[in-house]
Amino acid sequence: MKLNRQLFRIHSWLGLVNGFFLILLGLSGSALVFKEEIDVLVNEQLLTVQEKPKKLPLDYFYKDIVRRYPAIDGIAWLNPDDAPNKAYNFRLYLNDARITSYDLGLITYDPFTGKILREGELQDLTPSAINWIYQYHFSLQLGVPGTAYVALLGLCIILSIITGVIIYKKHIVQVLTFRIKINRKSWRTITSDLHRIIGVWALFFNSIIAFTGFWLNLFAFEPEVWIKEMIPTKSNTVAKKSLDSLFKQATIQMPDLMPQYVYLPTQPAKKFFVRGAVKGEAAIWAGNNSIHFNPQTGEMISISRIADESLWNRIEATFYSLHIGNYGGLPIKIIYIIIGLTPGFLSITGFLLWQRRRKRHKLAVRTKK
Repeated sequence: MKLNRQLFRIHSWLGLVNGFFLILLGLSGSALVFKEEIDVLVNEQLLTVQEKPKKLPLDYFYKDIVRRYPAIDGIAWLNPDDAPNKAYNFRLYLNDARITSYDLGLITYDPFTGKILREGELQDLTPSAINWIYQYHFSLQLGVPGTAYVALLGLCIILSIITGVIIYKKHIVQVLTFRIKINRKSWRTITSDLHRIIGVWALFFNSIIAFTGFWLNLFAFEPEVWIKEMIPTKSNTVAKKSLDSLFKQATIQMPDLMPQYVYLPTQPAKKFFVRGAVKGEAAIWAGNNSIHFNPQTGEMISISRIADESLWNRIEATFYSLHIGNYGGLPIKIIYIIIGLTPGFLSITGFLLWQRRRKRHKLAVRTKK
């Protein structure tokens, strides 16, 4: 009995202390399930371009970006799927040498004319509101410290789940077999039953989302990440080889690769690489196949296929998909949207339950006096 009381106290305080941020992370996570679709829907006119006979080469955009940003950590082409009338989106890996800003940027071009359609850092709403939400979701717009805190929030959810399972262990099977109904006697009984029922039904997916979120942000605890973030980026080292030719070579050397992400290096140690899915591969692998080239010599360095990786690497490669819910089509995405709202709901109902218990305790103390 004493153990349950202590666990309930821990369970309550985890929700009370982190409840506000859990609500915001849940809301932002639910929105991000359809991140690309929302971006296209909100900015449809901006991102839909007039089709012309020929697109500008990748080298054009690369040279324009390195000219505009003479000291940048790297560039990523985010939509190399060759859609005929869609704008090109490039992620900018910036560095303002401040630990409290995450420094991702976005620049979008008309691929036929080279006109810049939008440009800015993700800490501002200027380029895209949904991309601001994306950076907020994993860093709270507080740079590396915010990223570390979000990882800790994931850990707090895991601890809340563990303590909740122990506290409500007798009710889990009853909830899953629909043997517990909501007691409508009062708002207190309704709150208690909803907290228990929704907590149990969301248990599986919340465990997955919390753990993968924690794991994906673990890098923020590495000392070298903090050190690097405070060192200004050196002037660009521009690739000597044509990136168009390297991209073409990637499609020849790995013909079954469906490009989803192309990294354009701007610093000496970085390589040009193309990452994506391969035909017939399960969506849960999230395009963890890649081919790397030396941007100065054009030499192919390596081909990496997720099917050839170790068991642990294959498991870890699923974490991103498991976190964002892009592996099972529309039904899974809808589930993730709903699940994303449950941490906030459980925080609110948990607060109400804690407040009720606190009042009852005060009343009991007064009665004894």
